[in-house]
Amino acid sequence: MQVYDKLYIHGEWVASLGTGHIDVLSASTEEVMGRIPEGTVEDVDRAVRAARTAFDSWSTRPVEERAALLRRLQAGLTARQDELARTITGELGMPIALSKPIQVGTPIAVTGTYVQLLQDLSFEEQVGNSMVVREPVGVVACITPWNYPLHQTIAKVAPALAAGCTVVLKPSEVAPLNAFMLAEILHEAGVPPGVFNLVSGTGPVVGEALVRHPEVDMVSFTGSTRAGRRVSEVAAATVKRVSLELGGKSASIILDDANLKTAVKRSVGNCFLNSGQTCTAHTRLLVPRAQHEEAVKLAAEVAAGFTLGDPFKGEAKLGPVISDAQRTRVREYIQQGIREGAKLVAGGPEQPEGLPKGYYVKPTVFANVTPEMCIAQEEIFGPVLAIMPYDDEDDAVRIANSTIYGLAGGVWSEDVERAKRVARRMRTGQVDINGGRFNPLAPFGGYRQSGHGRELGRYGLEEFQELKAMQL
Repeated sequence: MQVYDKLYIHGEWVASLGTGHIDVLSASTEEVMGRIPEGTVEDVDRAVRAARTAFDSWSTRPVEERAALLRRLQAGLTARQDELARTITGELGMPIALSKPIQVGTPIAVTGTYVQLLQDLSFEEQVGNSMVVREPVGVVACITPWNYPLHQTIAKVAPALAAGCTVVLKPSEVAPLNAFMLAEILHEAGVPPGVFNLVSGTGPVVGEALVRHPEVDMVSFTGSTRAGRRVSEVAAATVKRVSLELGGKSASIILDDANLKTAVKRSVGNCFLNSGQTCTAHTRLLVPRAQHEEAVKLAAEVAAGFTLGDPFKGEAKLGPVISDAQRTRVREYIQQGIREGAKLVAGGPEQPEGLPKGYYVKPTVFANVTPEMCIAQEEIFGPVLAIMPYDDEDDAVRIANSTIYGLAGGVWSEDVERAKRVARRMRTGQVDINGGRFNPLAPFGGYRQSGHGRELGRYGLEEFQELKAMQL
């Protein structure tokens, strides 16, 4: 049991002004593995006021001092890497062999990019007779999800601190323990009082209070599109800046000259990563109609290799989904796909054999999926792949762009220039060409109802800055 009974406000661990607590359940055992305070509106006010008080001093600290704090944060994360990975595997269910490099290794690397960027970037430039300076936006509310909990937190907190902002973090109450560990690391790293604050609790209480608070200058939110709409509505009352990273229904387009076996294998792996609980997951596989049956056979074979099991043991390639509610949601979508007439070729809605406990969902593949089906339009957030045939390149692009989302996608072709031409036509924030690897310096974010604003690299840092022109 990891029990945290205090919030982190103004450099101290303090009791919540409320009396409630939230149990944290293990995704693989369904048992209580931790407990956190259920924060209140009054707790939010304390944290925001602490951040406001600290802003004037922190925003004027030398860039070198902010970089030094982030360097110590990176060292602290590295020192506790194993412990953080075990905690996130317990909360979320990602196999431990993946949690360490992905769930913890990625945020360590991202923190390092901001140490370097602070050394490389200039915060002012001469434009004609004007001096244009970049200044921190102010007090930032960071509201983070459960699927990549530490990574999504660092993707907000690190650039906000680098820019000179002060932060109030509200982590997901479903996977919050790693955020408390982050607060411990920042405290040990010497973060000045009020510069970083942590208030745990639910979205309708703590989240809304943060978004509504008049002393919060910006909200950086990652979560569902539905919740993102609510954030925008509440934030509009005080006209504060909002950055949103929301849902996705990404398409992986296999062109007719691609290596089909490689493209299918890599696309299925992308879809099933983190049990499908990845906003950028390529959950729609678009293949030439003439190659549909072969692609279906290959995908079913790949899916069969994604063995389910205890995420702390080495043989499991796929862990559970995060919660009972998420398991129910994913299974309902699988049943919906069957009702809509898609062909189920792997997996299904039943509880996997030999796993009576844990929120497990079979890795599932549908064939003959058409664009109007729910499983082709709505974000499922589970290990469910929809294989969709297309007639020609124009048809593939039309299908890829036929949802409300625009977060990510992929293109596969032996001709890289052809793949890039197709990628340019996809209305989405990032496109992997032939499985191009993740780049922590590239901008991350979406088009349309996948949100607005960008994270990572200098683009993520600029989200937390205001521009001021001084005419000379």
